Amino acid sequence: MFLGDLGGRRIVLIEPTALPFPDAATTAAITCFQIGAKPKRIQLHRVRTLNALAQPNGRRQLPRERLQAEKRWSQLTRAANQRPAGYVELGELCRVHRGQVTGLNKVWIAGTHSLGLPPSVLFPAVTRARELFEAGDALDDPSILRRVVDLPVDLGGFDRSERKAIERFLAKARDLGADSGYVARNRKAWWSVGLRAPAPILTTYMARRPPAFVHNRAQARHLNIAHGLYPRQVFSQSILDNLIAYLRKTVETSQGRTYAGGLTKFEPKEVERLAVPGPTLLETGEW
Repeated sequence: MFLGDLGGRRIVLIEPTALPFPDAATTAAITCFQIGAKPKRIQLHRVRTLNALAQPNGRRQLPRERLQAEKRWSQLTRAANQRPAGYVELGELCRVHRGQVTGLNKVWIAGTHSLGLPPSVLFPAVTRARELFEAGDALDDPSILRRVVDLPVDLGGFDRSERKAIERFLAKARDLGADSGYVARNRKAWWSVGLRAPAPILTTYMARRPPAFVHNRAQARHLNIAHGLYPRQVFSQSILDNLIAYLRKTVETSQGRTYAGGLTKFEPKEVERLAVPGPTLLETGEW
C-alpha cells in the first residue's frame, strides 16, 4: 500500500526504547505520503527520542526499487556495515535452528508424573533462557538441567516393564490433554517430541540484553527458548572457542529486532546474518 496508491514518501521509525505512548507498550512509526505519488526515492529516518523528530540527522534516501525488493524494511533504516576483509556471515559457518516446541511443557518436561520412565527417554535439556545466561561461556554440567521426555515414534523396542511404565505415563499425558493440542496432532506420533541432536553452540534469542552464546559441552538438547548453532563442517575446537568468544564480545541488541520497551528478539535468519571472522581468522584468533 505504501509503495502503491498511497504514494509513500517517508517513514520515520521511533526507536522502541522511546515508548512514544506512555500508557501503552507499543512501537510507533510515522508515514508521510501523497496520494498517487510515485517518488523515485523514499526517505527513511530513525529517531531515538520524540524530540528528535524534527531533526534531519540520520535520514536516508533509498530507491523505491530497493524497498520493493525487500520483505522487511527495518534493516534499511540503518546504514549497512561493511564486512572487514576475511569476515563472513555466520550462516556460512553454521545453520541456526530454533529449539523444539513440546506443545505442553508440563507434560513433556519430566517431573513426578514421569517417574519410572526408562532413562533412555529422558534427555537433559535447556528449558529456561536463564540457564544459558548463568552458564558463562560454556554449559558443562547436564545434572543441573531438567529432563525432557522424548519417546520414539515406534514403542516396540522396549521390554515389558519399560513398556508398562511408558503406558502409565501416556495415560497421564492423555488426561492432561497432551494428545489433543495442535503441536501433538501435527507430529508423526503425538507422544514423540522429536528433540534435535545437541547443538555445539546454544544461544538465547529474546531479552533486554545481547544474546548469550554458550559452548554446549553438556551435550544438552534445547527447547524453543533458545537457538542451536550447528556447524556446516567439522571445525577445530579452537575455531569454535574463538567463534563463541567473538559472538559474546561483539553482538549487540541493535542487530536484532527490538520491540516496545527494549525487548530484543533474534530470529534464526537474523543470527545467520551476523558478520563473523572466517575460519582462517578464527583459527589464529586474530580479528
